[in-house]
Amino acid sequence: MKMDREAFKRQLILNLPYLLFLFIFAKVGQAVRLAPGVDMSQKLLGLAEGFSLAVQSIWPGALSDWLVGVCGMAVMRFAVYLKGKDAKKYRKNVEYGSARWGTKADIAPFMDPKPENNIILTQTEGLMMSGRPKNPAYARNKNVLVVGGSGSGKTRFFIKPNLMQLHSSYVVTDPKGTVLVECGKMLQRGRPKTGKDGKPLRDKKGKIIYEPFRIKVFNTINFKKSMHYNPFAYIHCEKDILKLVTVLIANTKGEGKAGDDFWQKAETLLYTALIGYIYYEAPENEQNFSTLVEMINAMEVREDDESFKNAVDLLFDALEQKDPDHFAVRQYKKYKLAAGDVCSK
Repeated sequence: MKMDREAFKRQLILNLPYLLFLFIFAKVGQAVRLAPGVDMSQKLLGLAEGFSLAVQSIWPGALSDWLVGVCGMAVMRFAVYLKGKDAKKYRKNVEYGSARWGTKADIAPFMDPKPENNIILTQTEGLMMSGRPKNPAYARNKNVLVVGGSGSGKTRFFIKPNLMQLHSSYVVTDPKGTVLVECGKMLQRGRPKTGKDGKPLRDKKGKIIYEPFRIKVFNTINFKKSMHYNPFAYIHCEKDILKLVTVLIANTKGEGKAGDDFWQKAETLLYTALIGYIYYEAPENEQNFSTLVEMINAMEVREDDESFKNAVDLLFDALEQKDPDHFAVRQYKKYKLAAGDVCSK
């Protein structure tokens, strides 16, 4: 009920000025009525006399005068309505943009009260890492674009300060190889472990307990300084072997026009057989690409002696005697059959 009264009061205040238009147009109607003449042209000529007669009394004296006032008021209200509705389509006085420099009050809702929980943007501005602030309106993605030429300080003034926040997992592209050298020890030590009260935890000797980062390095320039990836660790079934072979061939065929489909199928059978043998029969420490390369290098062929068997042939013969239906044996037989067809042709 209270809300209805407030709404009525608000509407009354907004429409109060139109009562003035009601009075003005009613007076105009009265002046036209009192002007001498029979038709409208004569009344217009005597309109000045009509106005002088109309101002002699405060209120219009006839119902027709009030009807003219009501019609005039309605026309003015409708004109204002159309103007207001049309104003939504245009941004008056902001044709050249409405951007402005932000203030501390603008950025404050997007920052965490604890400085260490923010992405550092400037000396005084940051962006909270939490993806769920108390007010969802202040939730933002954490993508930051830093543009600058070589030597402009992108690493020195953005990457390193944000690494020192130690609040996230980081993936850093380090072409110069300096970030790992300069920040590796810090990441290896990690940030202090905190309790529920937000204070650092300490051991029995009173020393602060740190949570170290796990650092993984992929160096394509110096492989001795790089961690290594072994696809064999992710093989769990025959389907995984076929996936690995497909990816291996797709990424080693080079550029240019593809060759005969026959050779690709033969290569697929060979790799499938060798990788299957390594995965199922080789010790765990030999399940890697080094063993695969050694087996390929050991596949000696003698054109003058078709009955010659190399070391790999002997391995598969021994495996066939032990398990004739072995996955690797079946693939190797298909490969040898294809190779035999080529030799016979």
